[in-house]
This record gives sequence, C-alpha cells and structure tokens, in this order.
Amino acid sequence: MTQAYQPLLAPLGLTYPQYLVMLVLWEQDGLTVKQLGERLALDSGTLTPLLKRLEAAGRIRRQRQTEDERQVGLWLTEAGRALKTEAAAVPAALLCRYGGEAEQLGALRDTLHALRRSLLEG
Repeated sequence: MTQAYQPLLAPLGLTYPQYLVMLVLWEQDGLTVKQLGERLALDSGTLTPLLKRLEAAGRIRRQRQTEDERQVGLWLTEAGRALKTEAAAVPAALLCRYGGEAEQLGALRDTLHALRRSLLEG
C-alpha cells in the first residue's frame, strides 16, 4: 500500500502512515494519541515520531490535556484542515492508476478489517 500511495502522496508532502493519521483526524479532530493508536492499531512508539514530523510540518498541533497530563491531544492546524481538500482526489487517483472497481476495493477493505479483528482476538 505504501508503494501504491507514494506517488500520489508525495506532492502533498505526506507518507502513507501520515496520510492514515490525517484521514482519522479529518474524520474526528481532537483525539488523544491513545485513541488514534487504537483506531490505527499502532502503538505510541510508532506514532510519536510520525506525529512529531506532522507537527513540524505545521499540519497538526499536539498538546497535553489539562485534565490528565499523561494524555496528549491532537488537533489539526489550518494547514492540516486545508490539506483535506487536496487529498480528496487521492482515492480516485489510486483507483484510476491501479484499476479495479470501487466495489472490489470496498470488499477487499472489509476482508482486511475482518482479518485484522481475527488476528487481534486470536
């Protein structure tokens, strides 16, 4: 997936893992690192450097929660929100580039999600 997305994300200045983070935050801004990790099935050791790079690029803001300083909240910046418009064309461009039908990709996604759930439960 990383190789397939790379030429489409490079003009946006995003890697595939960063794109996944942005997709989640575009859907629900203000998550904690823990919540984001649960959504993406990534641990904080993997997320922290990735989030630091997104913050350095001006796409997100990280801030310790006042009610629980162990928690770090993640918010999109204006630049991060604006990137959503540019990134909106990525899924269609991927589909055009590699062929296939949207329904096939949806079925593949559902199969992969089911496999992931099985592996986590097993």
